[in-house]
Amino acid sequence: MDSVFANIDVDVLKKFDKPGPRYTSYPTAPMFSAEYTDKQFEIDLIRDNDENRDPLSLYVHIPFCDTLCYFCGCTTVITGRREKISTYLSVLKKEIERTSFYINKLRPVTQIHWGGGTPSYLTPSEILDLGTFVSERFALAPDAEFSVEIDPRGLTYDHMSAFRKIGVNRVSLGVQDFDPRVQAAVNRVQAEELTVRAIQWARTLGIRSINVDLIYGLPLQSVRSFQYTLDEVIALSPERVAAFNFAYIPRIKPQQKLIHPEDLPSPEMKLQLLKTTVESLTQAGYNYIGMDHFAKPNDELSIAQKSKTLHRNFQGYSTRAGADLIGFGMSALSHFGAVYAQNAKTLPEYFGRLNNRRFATTVGYRMNRDDEIRKSVIMQLMCNLEVVKKEVEDRFGILFDEYFENGLEQLEEFRRLGLVEHTATRISLTGAGRLLLRNIAMCFDAYLPKLQETQPVFSRTL
Repeated sequence: MDSVFANIDVDVLKKFDKPGPRYTSYPTAPMFSAEYTDKQFEIDLIRDNDENRDPLSLYVHIPFCDTLCYFCGCTTVITGRREKISTYLSVLKKEIERTSFYINKLRPVTQIHWGGGTPSYLTPSEILDLGTFVSERFALAPDAEFSVEIDPRGLTYDHMSAFRKIGVNRVSLGVQDFDPRVQAAVNRVQAEELTVRAIQWARTLGIRSINVDLIYGLPLQSVRSFQYTLDEVIALSPERVAAFNFAYIPRIKPQQKLIHPEDLPSPEMKLQLLKTTVESLTQAGYNYIGMDHFAKPNDELSIAQKSKTLHRNFQGYSTRAGADLIGFGMSALSHFGAVYAQNAKTLPEYFGRLNNRRFATTVGYRMNRDDEIRKSVIMQLMCNLEVVKKEVEDRFGILFDEYFENGLEQLEEFRRLGLVEHTATRISLTGAGRLLLRNIAMCFDAYLPKLQETQPVFSRTL
């Protein structure tokens, strides 16, 4: 496959390397407000499920980890106390039970994802118990996609077997980097053999899709060292690879202060790492889906993008479009109808609300018509790499060029540099424009100027 860097150099990309949203939602999370309460969430949940037969996607957040990874930007709790985890699972069940009461039992669950933290930090018996509890309260579709995030460290065959028994058919393994020096610098020492063994166990048990997570931009990384990691991952032949840009935001994630800033790659080196990643994976036969994601041509992500049925939500790219998302656990996010809602981000508040027979929602947002229109355009760009103007006009009754006059003016620079093709009928990303998905989507974000005044912390786009 030709490299998406074929018609552009790194210096041009460097020009656009700035903070920006990842667009797992629109409007983005900084727009969520405490004015949206748990009471409103309950009302909306009842209203949304009245006669609703649309499919569901369930997210379960397991925040616990055994050790602290310095790079991590997730909502986690570091603990070795098993009783703390047991208490959390008990409260989590209360939330699942309470929510399921409002859900139309005829609605099929077509997707489940367990994220973290480290879901594989649960014991095999806890995995079996929680998986059974969920399946008894929701109507799981026979072909449901059930994915889980796994840390190969501390993983046993019994863990993987327990996941398989509750229906898991996709696993995502955290690797980040195989270089021991890099691993030590971010406090995540993980022998390569552990990853190889986890993949072997998954395949032996019949898990049909394996994803490997990598991160570029970590301390002490070089093009040569990361090339080794890429070569080893390619040899393992996972169905998908996610190569994330390390977001260094110590003001928001204090543990990142443990990273020595002088060890971080320069902005130029980060772009070279990105270039190496894209070229290595595409030359190995993976399709570059967009953002951080790569997939084999016969993988559902590649097929969905080709057929324009790809979807994007808080878990990233998905093939299960049209499903309402319900999140469970500390910090979990939900999105159904015009509503976004997020649970409490600390254990005491999460426990307090559920133990007082309340929902755990602390912030949320209700979309207006302009939000719906802009979300449609942004998600088409993120998933299809193009926007067909007539489709937007027919759906919303607008004149595209008139409605998005300001956004199209911002888009002109990308067109001039050959990163976007803009015609009377469509907007299409070309060549390395695919690496600038977030930047191009930002042209259509009505809230970005206001948010930039309040200085929310977004990761850099490259």
